[in-house]
Amino acid sequence: MSYANFENLGVSRETFNRLEAYVDLVRRWNPKINLVSRNSLNDIWTRHIQDSVQVFRCADSFDTWADLGSGGGFPGMVCALMAIEEAPGTHFTFVESDQRKSAFLRNVSRECGANCTVISRRIEAVDLLNADILSARALADLNTLLSFCDRHLSKSGTALLPKGANWKKEVEDAREEWSFDSEAITSLTEPQAVILKIKGVSRG
Repeated sequence: MSYANFENLGVSRETFNRLEAYVDLVRRWNPKINLVSRNSLNDIWTRHIQDSVQVFRCADSFDTWADLGSGGGFPGMVCALMAIEEAPGTHFTFVESDQRKSAFLRNVSRECGANCTVISRRIEAVDLLNADILSARALADLNTLLSFCDRHLSKSGTALLPKGANWKKEVEDAREEWSFDSEAITSLTEPQAVILKIKGVSRG
C-alpha cells in the first residue's frame, strides 16, 4: 500500500510533510548504512510508517518517551515527528549503540525538528531514563525487554512493544520471571502481530 495523502495515515498535512521528509532521508541513507531491508524499503509507508503510527496511537498521556535500539527510527522517530503537533513538549530519548545510525537519527532530528536526544551507548550502560513511555521494535525477546523496562520505565509508565505472531509464547515465558499487566492490541499492518501495552513491571 502506498500513501498518497495525509488522510490515509490519520495525521495532519504538516505531520505528513515531516514524515515524507523523513522517508526521503531513509531512502538516501539506506544504501550506506542499511536502516531497513531493501524489500521493506519498497513498502516503507505500510511496513514502517503506519506500523509506527499505530504505536503512537496506543500511548496514553506522557511527557517523556524512550525508544530503545532505535536503529533507523521506527517507531521512535515517527512518534517524535507526530508529537511535534499532537503532544508538544514531549521529549524523546533514542538509545542506539551503532554510531552511524545515531548520526542518521541526529540528522533527521535537525532536518525535521524532532524534540529528541540520541544516546550512542548500549542500553545496559545508559543512566536510568525514568520514561513515561518506552518503545522498542524488533530488538529482543520480551523477557529481555522487560529487564529494560524495569530499569528505564517510570513506575507508572507504559511500554509499547510491537511483537510478531509468536507473542503469546513470549508473554507466557516472560511471566515465569516477571509480573506485569499486559494488553495485546492487534496490529493494523499484520493481523498475526500485536502491540503489547505493558504496565506494572516487577520481578517475580
